[in-house]
Amino acid sequence: MKNWKLWAGLVAVVVVIAAGWGAWWNFELRWRPKTITKNQAEIARILEGSGWVSPGLNGPKLYMISFRTCPDCIRFKKEEYPRLHKAGIDTRLIEIARADRNGVPKSTPVERATVAELWINRSWALSEKWDATPVDAWAAPGLKPADGDIARTAVIEAGRKSVEDLIPLLKKNGVNFAYPLLVWWTPDGQMKACACEKRETYRFVRKDLGV
Repeated sequence: MKNWKLWAGLVAVVVVIAAGWGAWWNFELRWRPKTITKNQAEIARILEGSGWVSPGLNGPKLYMISFRTCPDCIRFKKEEYPRLHKAGIDTRLIEIARADRNGVPKSTPVERATVAELWINRSWALSEKWDATPVDAWAAPGLKPADGDIARTAVIEAGRKSVEDLIPLLKKNGVNFAYPLLVWWTPDGQMKACACEKRETYRFVRKDLGV
């Protein structure tokens, strides 16, 4: 009887520990961003050399790789940009016109025209106007087409290449690329990254940036 009670007690302890660990993982650990410890300089070079646009604020930098119709990207911009900008965070948005996959188009001519313009002329006002317009209503007014323009097509390809280059570099740090991909630096200089598809990740970004 004593042995049975001892074993029952041990099982109960194990169950409690397992439940606590499961809860910690589910509500905390699984959402934490990764600290980038490998290839930091190369990752930073790709981000800084891309055609990002920003409001030009003087606070910490937050790079975000996005595509226009990405639902999780749209949500992050809508919910987090206002408070980030209020705190002086310079949100550096990198829009990508994704390549076709298995013959299925992943971008439109007007999307490619707009992305090329953003990369070339770096207009935050244009990105805001684009985001504020329903996707189906956006006609890229006054913008040069990227299709048929060698230089602008090259810009589109450069954006796609930057994603291709980042994927293995981030994977080495435990980050599986997804949109929106966020990269930032903590006050003590650590590079952090997150495929921040879920709201549960947002609090960690805000905390690291002091928001």
